[in-house]
Amino acid sequence: MKHIFFSFFLLIAAGAVYASSLEEKPAVIPVSKVMTHDPVLAKQGDTYYLFATGHGISVMSSKDLQNWKFEKPVFDKAPQWAVETVKGYNGHTWAPDIIFHNGVYHLFYSCSAFGKNTSAIGHATNPTLDPSSPDFKWTDHGKVIQSVPNRDMWNAIDPNIIIDENGTPWMDFGSFWDGIKMVKLTPDMNGVAQPEEWYSLSRRPRTFNLDEKDAGDGAVEAPFIMKHGDYYYLFVSFDYCCKGLKSNYKVMVGRSKTVTGPYLDKDGKAMDKGGGSLVIQGNKDYAGIGHNAAYHLDGKDYFISHAYSVAEEGAPKLIIREMTWTPDGWPIVNF
Repeated sequence: MKHIFFSFFLLIAAGAVYASSLEEKPAVIPVSKVMTHDPVLAKQGDTYYLFATGHGISVMSSKDLQNWKFEKPVFDKAPQWAVETVKGYNGHTWAPDIIFHNGVYHLFYSCSAFGKNTSAIGHATNPTLDPSSPDFKWTDHGKVIQSVPNRDMWNAIDPNIIIDENGTPWMDFGSFWDGIKMVKLTPDMNGVAQPEEWYSLSRRPRTFNLDEKDAGDGAVEAPFIMKHGDYYYLFVSFDYCCKGLKSNYKVMVGRSKTVTGPYLDKDGKAMDKGGGSLVIQGNKDYAGIGHNAAYHLDGKDYFISHAYSVAEEGAPKLIIREMTWTPDGWPIVNF
């Protein structure tokens, strides 16, 4: 769940240097001292922009993926449509996604209350990410989808956008309940395309006799799809975030030659039947790691996520790693 009650942590920006790497191994970017949750990334010109959970959606910028500068949040006040739609939402906005498409930056974001699927996903656009540009302005387009308790066995949070080989936009999303869903969007991405096309991408077993309003115990969320070679790769987070030192988040993956799946793991098990191959998990220094994104930038593939620092009592830290691939096409992330 996206229970992000860690606002008592101070956000500390600090730089680091690339560690020396062994020959033929990817460079390791040291864990940032920046605290963040649910990070996603975009690059414009020579600047990287990071968007993350926070009041109004947190924004940072960097020239080197190491030294981060805090920018103004996307929203200076909570979108009125979201306040009216989602009871309990007060502007603390979760799990954004950013994508550049048709000459515009599209930002998707989650409005919800912890432990409930009284949730909605919104959409905003900007012609530039450079706050010094005269063209810089976020335009909010309102609600894309909404989940309603006792109507929907899915949760409208954790959006991710993937454009398929035909240029069609799809949104994958979801957390707990009946798992990860996908829906086809209109060309402007402001709503669901007609006739509607919905798919289930990833599920975990759920105790059948739980109330439908209960999030349940099928702990999967935070989908992110990346195209690599002939395959679409679906990354998801299993188990639990947001519990400090008790967090046991881990990232799993499957792949498909079609964007709508089925996504199969290394053993050939479909992710919508409980499958998923481990990419990365916590260790002695980090209690859990998850809610990742993956990008091809500057000729390299990058894995970005947050992890809960044991040394800092579970504070969520920004993790960026270069991602490599096995000869048979599975992602490798050293941690």
